[in-house]
Amino acid sequence: MKLIDNKEFLTPRQIVEELDKYIIGQHDAKRNVAIALRNRWRRMSSGEEMKKEIVPNNILMIGATGVGKTEIARRLAKVANAPFAKVEASKFTEVGYVGRDVESMVRDLVEQSVNIVKASKKEEVQNKAVQVVEDIILDALIPSVKKSSGTFFSGSSGSATSDEEVELNEKTREKFRDKIRSGELDERKIEISVQQNSNGVGVIGGGIDEVSMMNIQEMISGMMPKKNKKRKVTIADAKKILMDEETNKLIDMDEVKEEAIRKAENTGIIFIDEIDKIAGSKKGGGGPDVSREGVQRDLLPIVEGSSVNTRYGVINTDHILFIAAGAFHISKPSDLIPELQGRFPIRVELNNLTKDDFYQILKAPKNALTKQYSALLQSEGVELIFNDDSLENIAEIAFAVNASVENIGARRLHTVMSHLLNEIMFDVPEKIGPNARIVVTKEMVSERLSSLVKNQDLSQYIL
Repeated sequence: MKLIDNKEFLTPRQIVEELDKYIIGQHDAKRNVAIALRNRWRRMSSGEEMKKEIVPNNILMIGATGVGKTEIARRLAKVANAPFAKVEASKFTEVGYVGRDVESMVRDLVEQSVNIVKASKKEEVQNKAVQVVEDIILDALIPSVKKSSGTFFSGSSGSATSDEEVELNEKTREKFRDKIRSGELDERKIEISVQQNSNGVGVIGGGIDEVSMMNIQEMISGMMPKKNKKRKVTIADAKKILMDEETNKLIDMDEVKEEAIRKAENTGIIFIDEIDKIAGSKKGGGGPDVSREGVQRDLLPIVEGSSVNTRYGVINTDHILFIAAGAFHISKPSDLIPELQGRFPIRVELNNLTKDDFYQILKAPKNALTKQYSALLQSEGVELIFNDDSLENIAEIAFAVNASVENIGARRLHTVMSHLLNEIMFDVPEKIGPNARIVVTKEMVSERLSSLVKNQDLSQYIL
């Protein structure tokens, strides 16, 4: 499903339904991101004049760790097939300090957009590339025979290739083509010619920004002659290597760059995590706090809308959707500079997870931990089943541990599940062989996790 190209784009209610498949609770946050996503399609479907004027309502999510802030943003991007970049605000520094500059988040987004568009273009040319790859492999196995003209000069040796020989060669090649497709010859080794990647070219110079440096390196690499290298590989490996090479040859990279920039500008989502870490307190002071407000001021033009130079071209950030998130335990949203607060008009507070939420997280989502562990053991031929009572007990213990020590939200379930199933995971396949059936009961959970509840010093279980 595509965001702009598809006129039957999901409604806000349908977007929430998609998010519900992976994320439990947090209905306010889901509703707000669903409206923001639908608004982008509405903007693109409005008149040319208003299309430029309508700006996205950026969202600030406030909630403790492990309640689903990042997952909501990431799943939203997948639903929309949109470029997505996740960054941590604490990684950035004010211009003039050592560290990443804020524009790098936009460059990361464009890279993601290029990858999405490139993957889409590769699908379009896949059939043609498969044909070319098969021909290259066939040429290595059975060289093609062409019919000679039949005209020879006096003293020349050899004779013209007959029609029968050409026909036999073609039939043999087609038989081998079928074998290549079926994987029958995957283990046979052949020699292929592969384009050798030129080593990165180092550029030394002061005062050159990151994008200019990359452009210079690309330009110099492009001027250097491409070298081919002979490699002896299995046909299975040859398919992968040649497929990548041939699809890249068939793709128009200029078209990919233009489409990627357009996609990033109109459908890109940037998730800025830990924004509370750069919300300095009102007290003055130096040290680590010195560049916090500076980072906010550097973020401001990006979020407001500006042009950023990337290796693929200039991108305008006016219509990129920014979702910021933070726990805001020490600081509060009002500690951000007023200008930046104004650029995140939609504020959503995410709820702490309850015991029932933990139970639903273990049972309902498509990627639930219980389903992940079942899939892992299924690969060994072992069936793993969880009783409802056992899930309730796991949820109760995870909730109790969060209440006793640091509350890390749904991530606590990873600790609890790992502690519960470690012994089983270790015993498969030596002690517990294929076709075994393991049922996790309430009693098993109580027995194996009793130490988590009884032991007051739970430091070893904190992630």
